[in-house]
Amino acid sequence: MTGEISTAVLRHNPLNAVTASVERVTYADGRTAVRKELRAPTDTTGPWAASRDPRHWNYWRREVEVYRDEVLRADLRDAGLLLPQADVEKQANGAVLLMEDIDGTPGTQFGLVEHAAVARACGRWQARTGADRSWTSRGFIRDYSTTRDAPWHLLTDDAAWEQPIIQETWPGELRDAWTHLVAHRDDLLDLVAGLPRARCHLDFWVSNVIRRPTGELAVFDWSFMGDGALGEDIGNYIPDAVFDLFWPAEQMPELADTCVSNYLDGLYEAGWRGDADQVRLAVMASGVKYAWLLPGLLSRASDATHSAYHRAVDTQQLFHQRGQAFLFIANWCAEALTQVRR
Repeated sequence: MTGEISTAVLRHNPLNAVTASVERVTYADGRTAVRKELRAPTDTTGPWAASRDPRHWNYWRREVEVYRDEVLRADLRDAGLLLPQADVEKQANGAVLLMEDIDGTPGTQFGLVEHAAVARACGRWQARTGADRSWTSRGFIRDYSTTRDAPWHLLTDDAAWEQPIIQETWPGELRDAWTHLVAHRDDLLDLVAGLPRARCHLDFWVSNVIRRPTGELAVFDWSFMGDGALGEDIGNYIPDAVFDLFWPAEQMPELADTCVSNYLDGLYEAGWRGDADQVRLAVMASGVKYAWLLPGLLSRASDATHSAYHRAVDTQQLFHQRGQAFLFIANWCAEALTQVRR
């Protein structure tokens, strides 16, 4: 395309060293496209460092491979999911994806009906085992979650838990519940690793989904795609919607029930005949991914301002919503451990 007349920066994670920019480009004839610039690794240190290892969770070229994979595109289409079309432009130090700009309702505005449709389609896709690819990630949940920077010592720091905003907004039982989760982090990671496997998106959440007026569900940001537990994507979809204030924590149980039941329905529709209890275990135990998030938030409790998914938000609301979500996840993980030990 030529005749570019304007660009607008789209919200994305600026911490990830792979992503140089994400913009909506408008052309003189009124057409639009989404341009995502990917950077090759220069510094391989830090929690968001890019990698040249095709099996690493943050392999810098993975999205290039995804958008070129017509078999994957067809598999997703058969399940009711749309992989946007994209042209790839090579650069000396990276690549640029020029993707079709999907118009519709963003997942951040979904109600239960739309969330149900996404979960069901995800189930239909993951019911079918696709061919392995040399560029899909391995060991995502362990490698990602154990490389986050976190002040773990604050979990036993009375002063941290006595900060006013924590006292006002977090459930009284959360401290013990989260301490239990962290103490059993390796057990939970081992549990997830041992459950039935699937091709997973691994960043499956509301900001990466758009529903067209025709009902088609487009899914974006395939940077982490790879091996995961069957149900792991749903275990990510539910908490992330609440953590970033796109779904109320008070309705988290309803969202969870809707997504899990529809995901299982999608699996069954596509011919899967596995153990539903193992899928539920994966959904619950995958909450261990967020073990680092609570101590990180404790360390920032006295900050003057706060943000959720890179936008400023009300501090009281953020801590209240995340506090409720943390307890929900801690209870999920405890239930998963209890079920395994029966």
